[in-house]
Amino acid sequence: MPQVFIAACAAIFGALVGSFLNVLIHRLPRGEDVVFARSSCPACGTRIPFYFNIPLVSYLWLRGKCRACAGPIRLRYPLVEALTAILFTVALPASMDGATLYGYVLTVAVGAALIVHLFIDLEHRLLLDKVNLYLLFLLLPYGVIFHTPGHWLGGALLGFVGPFLVSWAFYKLRGKIGLGGGDIKLWGVLGLFLGPAGVLENIFLSCLLGSVVGVFLIWRGRYDAEAGIPFGPYIIVVAFGQILFPAAMNSLSVFRWA
Repeated sequence: MPQVFIAACAAIFGALVGSFLNVLIHRLPRGEDVVFARSSCPACGTRIPFYFNIPLVSYLWLRGKCRACAGPIRLRYPLVEALTAILFTVALPASMDGATLYGYVLTVAVGAALIVHLFIDLEHRLLLDKVNLYLLFLLLPYGVIFHTPGHWLGGALLGFVGPFLVSWAFYKLRGKIGLGGGDIKLWGVLGLFLGPAGVLENIFLSCLLGSVVGVFLIWRGRYDAEAGIPFGPYIIVVAFGQILFPAAMNSLSVFRWA
């Protein structure tokens, strides 16, 4: 019973955090205030009272429509809240440095930032420097405290320099940018936690996942060659697996790391 109660509390708090993540996802790419501005309907601008801003419940209560203008509420809002609730629950036994409070807080803080990255990149094709700097602020002290320089520094250098050189060579040969700067910076920051072998695994699996999805979209006739495909989501999906399910990823990986 205590475990069930703790998990329920974690899920509720995660949904509340997810509501704030929706604010970040909507406002950060637009350069809007994320602290003091009141929540409002993006379609009609009507301010949303607190009783219509309850995570998950309000979406169901309002049947996915704005109370003022009857405009549709994007499915992204309850989806982010649900994913964050799941994150806060799943992370309980999967904290980065064991079942400690610090490990749990660090895990959900990093996971929350990755959720923000994921949905901003899907919508705007951007991995914002602000979010990468936030991850750097979280993961650099963690790497220094819990790992050797060979792990955190080697992982950061390999994660940043390797993709940067590949992207630079591709640009010189083809005259096109292969990888965005945000993708390269994200790999560098994740390398602080994953280490050299872990970041190599992420690069390999995210490229594999992106290739599979790309082939599927081409087969379905839904690939836009001009717009391309944002690559950040693949990096993030693999990173979630590495952070939340390290034992499973280790058992499947050809990049065995400690």
